[in-house]
Order: sequence, then structure tokens, then C-alpha cells
Amino acid sequence: MAILIDDPRWPAHGRLWSHLVSDASLDELHGFAAANGIPRRGFDLDHYDVPAESFDRLVAAGAQHVDGHTLVRRLIASGLRITARERRLPER
Repeated sequence: MAILIDDPRWPAHGRLWSHLVSDASLDELHGFAAANGIPRRGFDLDHYDVPAESFDRLVAAGAQHVDGHTLVRRLIASGLRITARERRLPER
């Protein structure tokens, strides 16, 4: 089980963002996020969006730095990945 973080390279709201995921469970991801002061509003179905200024702190707290391709492959392998198509489905 690991918490993974990619490089802060995704622009939005005037800053760069990383993705924070678990390769094992959403409970693990939510627990890590809560323990490290990441607000639940940053959760986007299968990952947290975290600002670049949090990157070093999250790595120091135990998040494993990986490239974006590795992060996506591990998220898919975990079974936790939400596809773009699934994101577009209306909530039930």
C-alpha cells in the first residue's frame, strides 16, 4: 500500500497542482489527506488535487513521488480509477 503523488504540473486557479492517490484504498487516501491537512473539497472521485506548495510536505509525510504515467498505471491497477466516461455519468 502506498500514497502516490505526481509532479505539480497541472494549472488551475492561478497555480500548479499535483494528484495524490492511493494504490490500495480510498480509506487510506482519505486518512492520509486528513492527517496532512488536505481539505475534503480537494477530492475528485479517485484522487486529491493538491497545490504545488504542499508537494514537499506531503513527500516528507510519506507520499511516494512518481511520474504521472506511473501514478495512472498504479491507480488503474488498484481498481480505484474513475474513467473520464464514468465522470460524465449523472449521479444516481
